[in-house]
Amino acid sequence: MTIQTQMIVRLEISLKDKVSRLAKLEGKTLSEFVRGLLENYTKERDMRAYIDNLWDRIGMNLSKNNISESDIDTAIKEARLSSAK
Repeated sequence: MTIQTQMIVRLEISLKDKVSRLAKLEGKTLSEFVRGLLENYTKERDMRAYIDNLWDRIGMNLSKNNISESDIDTAIKEARLSSAK
């Protein structure tokens, strides 16, 4: 079992009402609904950070090995030609 804690968030009444209605439509409590939103949001952000970091590392490796954009274009064309045969 995971340990849970409380968090107090201040919202405008209209926003709370909208979120409450959406939670009810999905058959969830307000807490379950907001928890799901926060989980999805953080998961998406974590994935973006991972992918951004991956692209940065790829770029650094390409630069370190003196691989240019035209080298990559040539490699892609050669791979496509060889797979088309």
